[in-house]
Amino acid sequence: MSINTSSLQEFRKNREMMNKKVMGLDHLGIKRFFNMDANTYKDGALPSKTKELLGLVASAVLRCNDCIDYHLEQCAKTGSSKEEIVDALNVALIVGGSIVIPHFRHAVATIEILEKEGML
Repeated sequence: MSINTSSLQEFRKNREMMNKKVMGLDHLGIKRFFNMDANTYKDGALPSKTKELLGLVASAVLRCNDCIDYHLEQCAKTGSSKEEIVDALNVALIVGGSIVIPHFRHAVATIEILEKEGML
């Protein structure tokens, strides 16, 4: 399945809705994990821009298209250029091997949407 503008918008809407439901479960361990995840990508010894690129690489290697879409948006928001994103995805390809290629294709489709939206 290729991604299109409406499917990216649906992903965003569904992610927000489901995150609210997950947080509504009111489980301390889940809340702590979400908090830890959010805090991990803040500026620290590494800037958030670098951390989001690392998250993108990990997501591609782990073959999670939802994660790829999320981190591509975050990469755009933290100021990564298309060239930096493509270079990071090349690292994912080298680390993960040919199994990453379908997810690389997915990332390229999402990048095209982000370009149309003016985010990249």
